[in-house]
Amino acid sequence: MSMHTVFEDRAEAGRRLAKKLIQYHNTSALLLAIPRGGVPVVAAAARRLQLEWNIIVARKLPIPTNPEAGFGAVTTDGSVVLNDMMLHGLHLTRQQVDSVVDEQKKEAARRMQIYSRTRLPANVSDRTVIVIDDGLASGYTMLAAVKSLRDQSASKIVVAAPVASRSAAAQIQEAADECVFEIISPSVPFAVADFYLHWQDLTDDDVLALLKS
Repeated sequence: MSMHTVFEDRAEAGRRLAKKLIQYHNTSALLLAIPRGGVPVVAAAARRLQLEWNIIVARKLPIPTNPEAGFGAVTTDGSVVLNDMMLHGLHLTRQQVDSVVDEQKKEAARRMQIYSRTRLPANVSDRTVIVIDDGLASGYTMLAAVKSLRDQSASKIVVAAPVASRSAAAQIQEAADECVFEIISPSVPFAVADFYLHWQDLTDDDVLALLKS
C-alpha cells in the first residue's frame, strides 16, 4: 500500500465526493461521468445525492510514440483541447495531429453509441451540470468536457474529482464555474491509480451494467 492510497475504490470515492456536493442534493442538477473510470464514482454519488446521472465521452489524444501520454482531448461533439506547450516539443505534423483527433473522435462516438442504447444522452442546456472523473492527471480530458458543455449552453458547470494533480486543478479552476476536489496532490509523477487501494481498468460492459442498475 503506497503512502498515497486514500480511497478504497471508485464507489467509496463517489460517496465521499457526494458529501462535498451536498448542496446539490435532490435538485435539478445533472451528474455526468467521464467513462470509463468516472462511471462508478458518479453512480455512487448519484445514489447519495438523489440526482439524475448520465455520461459525457471525452477521449485523450495519445502521442503516437507514447500512447500512455496525451497531448490533449476530444469529445463526441468535436470539442478539442490541445496542450500547446507539449505539442510544440513533439514536432508532430498538422496531419498527424488531425489523424489522432479523428481517430479518437470516432472512438468517442462509438462509445457514446453503445452507452446511449441503455440511456439516451441528456440535454444539458440551461442546467447545472456536475462533471466527474475518477481523478485528473493532466486535466485535458476534463477541459474538453467543460468546453463541450459550454458549447451546449449548460448554465453552470461544476467539476468534481476525488483527486487531481496540482496542475490539473489549476487549469480546471480557470475553466469551470466551481471545482470540488477531495485531494489536490503535488506528487510528480502523478498517477490517479496511486490513490486507490482497489483499481482496475473498466470495460464497456462494466459501464453498461452501471447504466442499467
